[in-house]
Amino acid sequence: MSTSDPDPRAIFGERRRLIALAYRLLGSLTEAEDAVQEAYARWYAMSPRQQEAVESPGAWLTTVVGRICLDLLGSARVRRERYVGAWIPEPLPDRTEWIGGPADPADRVAMDESVNMAFLVVLESMTPAERVAFVLHDVFRYPFAEIAEIIARSPAACRQLATSARRRVGAAQAPATTTTTAGQAGLVRRFKEAWEARDIKALVGLLDPDATMVADGGGLVGAALRPVKGGERIAQYLIHMAAKAPGLTLLERTVNGRPGLVAQYAGTTVTVAAFDLTADRVTHIWAVRNPEKLRAWNREDTP
Repeated sequence: MSTSDPDPRAIFGERRRLIALAYRLLGSLTEAEDAVQEAYARWYAMSPRQQEAVESPGAWLTTVVGRICLDLLGSARVRRERYVGAWIPEPLPDRTEWIGGPADPADRVAMDESVNMAFLVVLESMTPAERVAFVLHDVFRYPFAEIAEIIARSPAACRQLATSARRRVGAAQAPATTTTTAGQAGLVRRFKEAWEARDIKALVGLLDPDATMVADGGGLVGAALRPVKGGERIAQYLIHMAAKAPGLTLLERTVNGRPGLVAQYAGTTVTVAAFDLTADRVTHIWAVRNPEKLRAWNREDTP
């Protein structure tokens, strides 16, 4: 290998960042892995001479992943219109709780505010171009000149797209809260205990009166097809579900970087619940039940 040849280790070292980017763009770890794999396949399909001509392999891979994700987002909008019930982004465990060890892809998705479920749900409301421009610029700090090459727009147009996306995020954000992570975990723990005790009064007290619960079964398992709105209705729904599913074990787990709950049956994760909290109340619950989105929570240990 000549001294000008791209270093394979450096190229593969980009994988963590690329999966982190693709997950935020797509809301699916499975699709993110596929997008990054396709980008690497295109890289290795090039001749050594073509690879040597690339000034920055990392930038090249980012451009390719961005374009693949942009195409996938366009087709995903059509697929999700046919999706049974609500579509919720794929939940991620904390890397220390990831089944299979730290070498798995979830370890490559840095857990910060740009992966909490509330933020990912807002991203779903954006157009594909808005989402790519916003995530690349506001989350990964890419200049608009580089983003323009990815989405085939002018830098000025990319700036406008990011501004529009930023307005969506601002409009959807809940009022600022000073609740610490420990405080959030304590609230989720009390919620878990009330649910286990089937204490509807306690659940209502922990839920904001205008709270919303969204479930995603994907048509593969039972789940509410429409959002359940109102603290009392959510509490009644949860008590009803607990009565219908005896034998469930509730576990406190980190979901997309924040305190959440996992329901297991016979050792298999069947539901992952992410929460949005304001002060001392639960304002949103996203319950993912689609088994295809729970693979990260059920992978068996690998050598």
